[in-house]
Amino acid sequence: MSPQALTGATPVLASGELAAAQRVQQLRTLIEAARQAASSGFTPTTVASSSVPQTSNADFAGALQAATSADASGVAGAQPAALAQPAAQATGASAGSGEYESLIDQAAARNGLDPAVLHGLIQQESAFDPNATSSAGASGLTQLMPGTASSLGVANPLNPAESIEGGARYLGQMMADFGGNTADALAAYNAGPGAVTQYGGIPPYAETQGYVSKVLGYAEAYRQSHPATVSTGVPA
Repeated sequence: MSPQALTGATPVLASGELAAAQRVQQLRTLIEAARQAASSGFTPTTVASSSVPQTSNADFAGALQAATSADASGVAGAQPAALAQPAAQATGASAGSGEYESLIDQAAARNGLDPAVLHGLIQQESAFDPNATSSAGASGLTQLMPGTASSLGVANPLNPAESIEGGARYLGQMMADFGGNTADALAAYNAGPGAVTQYGGIPPYAETQGYVSKVLGYAEAYRQSHPATVSTGVPA
């Protein structure tokens, strides 16, 4: 469409009128282009969602099977058949927690722990990210340090089954060392047993005090959302 057709007035326009007419034409062109783009059905989220990798149950079951093989030669006292169970779909408020629920419950039972506390510990340590690592060198769901993982027989801390079993075993040891006191055991898990022994309980470290409070809070929230979960009766 020419500038003359846009104005519907005289065939010859002043320079200012011509510029205005050209601007109107440009705007109409942009509007038409936007309408065509909208009618094509393209949305940015379509591309974004398709680029996110998805983990299948089969993939996770394979990882657990590999953990079972490693466990047979490394982690004493575990139960390979239980560790090899396929994962459940993750649902609920705690993203990822449902995927490991069976493994957590079984590891807690083997090590005399309240499964809600083990859930809370993993929520605080890694937010259920099996690939989580810290600047200090801790890794996996239960954030085991290399030396601790090795002493527990954990060959691969990034393997969910091994990390859960190792973390449960270590927390169980802390529970035994501190007379079954859950708060002290959690403080030892975070700050080391030496600090808890030195101060006769939770050390006066803001990080450790916050850690214990958060883990116990997550544990209570888990109990509320899973009323059928049976506690082992471990005292707080």
